[in-house]
Amino acid sequence: MENVGLHDPEELAFTVVFPLPYRVLVLTGLGILGWATNLHGLSLYGIDATTALGLRHNPQNIYASLPAQRSIGFRQFSDLSMTYDTLYRLFSAYFLCCLTSWLCFRYATGGQIALLDAYSYIPGMTALAFIAALVCPYNILFKSDRDKFLHALKRCCFSPMDSPVYFADVVLADVFTSFAKVLGDAWIALCMVLPGNSLLFTPNQSDWHRWILPTVMSVPYIVRFKQCLSEYSSPSNNSKRPLYNALKYATAFPVLYLSTMQPLVVAQLMREKGEKVVQQPWHGEHQLFRLWLLATFINSVYSFWWDVTNDWGMGLLRVEPTEEVRNQPPRQLVLPQLHTSGSLLSSASSSTSSLQLSGDADADLGKPKIPIRGLRPTLYYPTWTYPLLIGVNFALRLIWLVKLSSHVHLQSDGTIATFTFEVAEVVRRWLWVFFRVEWEAIRKARERGSWSRVEEVGDAEFEMASSPSS
Repeated sequence: MENVGLHDPEELAFTVVFPLPYRVLVLTGLGILGWATNLHGLSLYGIDATTALGLRHNPQNIYASLPAQRSIGFRQFSDLSMTYDTLYRLFSAYFLCCLTSWLCFRYATGGQIALLDAYSYIPGMTALAFIAALVCPYNILFKSDRDKFLHALKRCCFSPMDSPVYFADVVLADVFTSFAKVLGDAWIALCMVLPGNSLLFTPNQSDWHRWILPTVMSVPYIVRFKQCLSEYSSPSNNSKRPLYNALKYATAFPVLYLSTMQPLVVAQLMREKGEKVVQQPWHGEHQLFRLWLLATFINSVYSFWWDVTNDWGMGLLRVEPTEEVRNQPPRQLVLPQLHTSGSLLSSASSSTSSLQLSGDADADLGKPKIPIRGLRPTLYYPTWTYPLLIGVNFALRLIWLVKLSSHVHLQSDGTIATFTFEVAEVVRRWLWVFFRVEWEAIRKARERGSWSRVEEVGDAEFEMASSPSS
């Protein structure tokens, strides 16, 4: 196994102070904190994330409660507040453990490069302790929450194709796609702490070992790809949207595996043009490199378009009206007009009034009431946050030279930049969750409204059919 060392003094100093295993632990902690603040923020803005995510304790009543409405102010959901309160406590305990471990590591090494590998077992034992705590069978350390997380992972990874796909599992798998490079870092960090390796050198996988890293990074995309196919094959599905969504995740696989082949491109160019080619970041004259760039560009643009159009329900990048506008409920029913009995007309009028109120209730889901061009009619957050998020998402999506590139792990330079982009991707996904859950809550609220109207129409028809005068 060949190793790639650090040559830049700043990169070397950064690795000595903050080696890769601790960077993985920090990014994991950011994920926990991000999810806690997601649930907290959604609750503060009156979005019923509990219903949207399917977190009701009784699955039969998952749609029982109506969504929070802005007209009643900032409404707290008790079961959701318990969830993010627990996550805050979990993050606090996790952070203290990581900080204690890092301080012990810094004290033991004293910033000396020669002692770095001698104490590499400290971050390794810390990570092992966290894994042991996660799977601990005893009723300690937030066992109920750990069990929920492990069961969600099990559903995502091992559920059969014909099983239902829950929205909470979709969000979890989507979050893990943003941690694909973190999973790759975890694999590299594991190799670093093994005997015979060093925290100062990135193990360069050779032969068949080179395919382990992209395979580890592709696991979240495989899970989402499988979920999309499960949704498409569901008997209740009559749309091709899950298939197009599966195609989006499939575009990540060429990026990952073509990226792994880039060292082969460099090796070939070295044979042709000498060792100076190693110092050149651009190898555009090679067809394989151009193919990787094309695959990365397609994945980034397609993912950005899907985020805006489908995950957030915005009309900015679509020609036809948004789904929310198309699914606006009718303002008046014609059923009562089919009958002429006075008593029936009175009953139907009452039913129509009730249905009218049910339809108007959807208008109070969010602000503003007047649709804004390029967005959607129902918005919970301040209007300026939507174009800002779209711009930030676009910029971070196009940082595609680092985001999914497994060969970046094997380069000697760019350690600080790579970690910065990983943090930026975690932040991007954190922002994405707010708007993704908001759109799902709006969709489910409208589905509940439609179902309520169908039930009332059915009751009215039954009354008419059973009336003696009918």
